[in-house]
Parts: sequence; C-alpha cells; structure tokens
Amino acid sequence: MEIKGRFGSHTDIGLVRKSNEDKALSLMDSQHNVLLCVCDGMGGYMKGDFASKIAVDVINAAFKSHIKWIFDFQVKMWISKVVKSINYSVFSESQDSEKFAGMGTTLCMAIFFKNKIFVVNVGDSRAYRLESEEIVQLTKDQTYVQYMLNKGEIDEQEKLTSKDRHALMNFIGHSKDVNYTLDIMKNESKTILLCSDGLYNNATDKQIFSALDSSERLDQKISTLIGIANANGGSDNIAISMWEPYKHD
Repeated sequence: MEIKGRFGSHTDIGLVRKSNEDKALSLMDSQHNVLLCVCDGMGGYMKGDFASKIAVDVINAAFKSHIKWIFDFQVKMWISKVVKSINYSVFSESQDSEKFAGMGTTLCMAIFFKNKIFVVNVGDSRAYRLESEEIVQLTKDQTYVQYMLNKGEIDEQEKLTSKDRHALMNFIGHSKDVNYTLDIMKNESKTILLCSDGLYNNATDKQIFSALDSSERLDQKISTLIGIANANGGSDNIAISMWEPYKHD
C-alpha cells in the first residue's frame, strides 16, 4: 500500500547569521518512494556549509540510484550504508584539511516506503507528526540537556533554559564511527515535518501546529513557518522539509 502526498523543502538564512549552513532536501525516486532530509551544519563559516552539503549530496545521489526496494531490510541496509558514507566523508575531510577541521552536521531524514516511515536521526534536528490538536516530536534530541533530563537530573523547564541546551552529544563527523537512531512507524496519513533548531527555537509548538493545520498550500505553509521563526528573532538558519497526504473530500 502506498499513501500518496505532496512534499517540499526550503531553507532560510534567518536574521542573525552571516551564512546559511542548513540544507534541506525532498525528492522522490523511480519507485515513488519519498525522502525528506534536514541537515544543520556546524563549525563556523564554510565548515558547516560544506559538511551539510556533503550530506545532502551523498543522499541525493544514493537515493536516485538505489536498487529497487522490496523489503524493509533493504531500506534499513541502504540507510546504514548512506549514513556511514556521509560520516566517513565529513570526518575524513575534517581530519585531512585544516580548513575544515572540526566541522560536522546534524542529520534528520525520513523515508516513505510503502505504508511505513523510516525516521533517522543524528543530532538535534527534529521530526514531528501533525495530530488532531498538537504536533508530536518523533525524534529525541541527542544533546547534553536531553541526556540529563533522561537521567532525571533536570526537569523540562531547566532543559529549556540551560546554557548547555545547544551542546550536542552526537553529530555527523564527530568521530570515525557514527551512531544514529532509526525508528520505523506506520504511515498514518498525517503531515510529517522535519526541521532544524532554527525553527523550533524560534516558534512555539502551537505556532507550528497552526501553520501545519491551516488550509494553505504546502509551499505556503513552509513560508509561513519561516516567517514565524524570523518574526520571533530569526536567531539561526532555518531548514524545513515536509510531507502531507492528499486530502480527499
């Protein structure tokens, strides 16, 4: 069973940063499987941009040329191979070139295969699902404050205000070996949003929900979300990639 829908992506520099280190990707392969991706580069000017570009370029080429998928395990094998390839490329460049030393990127990716969604996460970019009255976060931030929250050493309010809330415990290029989470869920024919922290740090869950739940076209919804983030300060680059099901009257 294939659940059809619309998809799109866009990035914005925001109002504070001098360069855009975020990348977003949305595409369909020859089997009509859909891939969404958001990457938030880090390491400073040129470094973060290059790291996120490596990630989306590898994903783009690999997704367009992969062998036909029949079973779930083939998708999982493809994900493992691609994530490891991206990490190897980013880590090697950071080790071999002083210009790119210390660079890295987050990676949040969703693959729509048959009636399932494969959600991949490295870092703190996020995937959300639109429910009837709220948005639900599908990924867990791989940050120091989330780790402390999981251990019960801080609460949700302290997580939001901690000076360490942006400190990542995992990202692409962090080390020679990469760790990523993979969650496989049923496609319930609900809108899926992937975004960098430039959106969720500058927009409330209620604002994001209202934009996604509106009657606007998908591209207008993305523009609205970027507008909200910038109206609230635009403190970071913004990357958005999303999918929504066709609505039947």
